Amino acid sequence: MGKIALFMVTSLDGFYEGPGGAFDWPLVDEEFDEFGLAQLAEADTLLFGRVTYEGMAAYWPSPAAQRDDPATAAVMNVIPKVVVSRTLGRADWAGSRVVRSLEEVAELRAEPGRRIVVFGSSALCVGLLERGLLDEVRVMVNPVVLGGGRSLFTTAGDRIRLELLEARPFASGNVLLTYRPAAD
Repeated sequence: MGKIALFMVTSLDGFYEGPGGAFDWPLVDEEFDEFGLAQLAEADTLLFGRVTYEGMAAYWPSPAAQRDDPATAAVMNVIPKVVVSRTLGRADWAGSRVVRSLEEVAELRAEPGRRIVVFGSSALCVGLLERGLLDEVRVMVNPVVLGGGRSLFTTAGDRIRLELLEARPFASGNVLLTYRPAAD
C-alpha cells in the first residue's frame, strides 16, 4: 500500500490564505527550497484539488517559474499529477490527469509503493483526513500573523486528532510540524 502525505504552509494564526486570498506572506528561503525539492524527490505522484491545480498549472510551466526556480520547475513539469475535480473537463499540464472522486484516490493509494504528496488543496485534504486516506500531515508554520483569511482546516464537524511525529525549526523562523492521524 502507498502513502499520501500533505504539505501546507500556514501563518502562526492558522491561515493558509490571507485576507482576499493573499499568498504573498510565506517565508521562502534557500533552506525552504531545499526542503521542497527533497519532498518532491520522495514523491512519485502529486495530488491537487482543482483550485490549487489551476494555480500550479498556470505558474510552473511559465517563463517566470523557469527563471525564478528552475530546479523546482524542472521536477514539477515532469512528475505525474492527479487533480481531483468534479468540474474540471481536462488537465492540460504535462503529466496530469483528472479523477472524479476520493474513491479513485483510494485506489491510487492502494497501489504498492505509491508515494503521493498533496500540496495545498485544503478542502481535498480535509476529505482525505475524514476518510482515513491521509497518512501524514506536514504543516510549515510561518512566523507571521495575518489576522484573517482562510483557515487551514475546516471539517464537516468531527474532530480529527493527530499525533506529532516531528517538529523541525528552520533558521528563518519557519517550523515544520509533521503529524499522522492518531489511532483511536
